[in-house]
Amino acid sequence: MRPPRSRSARLLGALALAGTVTGLGAAPAQAQEYRYWSFWDGPAAGSPASGDAGWSYATEGPATSRPRDGAVAGFRFTVSADSAAAGKPRRAADFDAICGQTPAQDGTKRVGLVLDFGTKAEAPSGENPPPVRTECARLPEDGTAGDALAAVAKPLRYDANALLCAIAGYPKAGCADKASGAASGSASASGAPDPGASDGASAAGKQADDDASGGPSAGLIGGLAVLVVLGAAAGWQARRRRG
Repeated sequence: MRPPRSRSARLLGALALAGTVTGLGAAPAQAQEYRYWSFWDGPAAGSPASGDAGWSYATEGPATSRPRDGAVAGFRFTVSADSAAAGKPRRAADFDAICGQTPAQDGTKRVGLVLDFGTKAEAPSGENPPPVRTECARLPEDGTAGDALAAVAKPLRYDANALLCAIAGYPKAGCADKASGAASGSASASGAPDPGASDGASAAGKQADDDASGGPSAGLIGGLAVLVVLGAAAGWQARRRRG
């Protein structure tokens, strides 16, 4: 059996594969949890939402994901040690409900967004999460999920490594910080969804890290890595426009 990779090696591997990240397996129960923005895909355009509100953990970053007209993308502020345990957006990925009043237009596409700022139990100390909200972004036909987010959810905040830290100004400070004694991102402290949450939302099972050092799991690192790609692409686009 091969010895386990070091934390740094796993981080580099996750960053290299950020475009194809999926949740990884479970392990021991005392993993360190982190607060961060997770990224989710809704069902394919025209497909009905399932019992979990139609969400699946994104397999590529928002900077490279190019949803079709009629797609829905979700962002959820969550607390977890692994992407498999991350809380899903608590509104259904329902394109008609989000973009039904936005007519189709030649040369553009419409992408629905669900922005779930998480529960009070998941919030950093002293902060109150805004209510879940939905937005309909109109984009060029080659626009990405990251473009959609930038169009409707400013101000966005990034750290020095271009990791997405805040959407619409939330949270005010911090970026993928360790969570001490926080509730799992999949439910509120009472175990029930917050008011306004979709009845179809489900709680993901608690999974933990296989890293004995207590650092973030490979699944979580991968989830954060896809958002690093978003930040890097946003900076590149800004430089291109200025040029």
